[in-house]
Amino acid sequence: MTYSVGAKVRIATMNPPGHIRTPWYLRGKTGVIERDLGPTGDPEALAYGETKGDQIRLYRVRFEMAEVWGEGAERGADTLDAEIFANWLEDAHAA
Repeated sequence: MTYSVGAKVRIATMNPPGHIRTPWYLRGKTGVIERDLGPTGDPEALAYGETKGDQIRLYRVRFEMAEVWGEGAERGADTLDAEIFANWLEDAHAA
């Protein structure tokens, strides 16, 4: 799936084995697509020398600190940006 800038997304709560590029503290959290960084090699495959795999889109996702750290966030409206690969994103509006 391709996401547009401004789309609300949730980070998947997957726990696959191996080389993972998605921070634990963002899994299950909701953010907004800030930028589409385009297709690139899948780092989870590249880590094992699989250089002929499909390209995967990379997005910059913006999270509010209150979403990431809960009510204990010092400044809940401050933001954190993370670059997340498309295979970790879910439509936040999907049931």
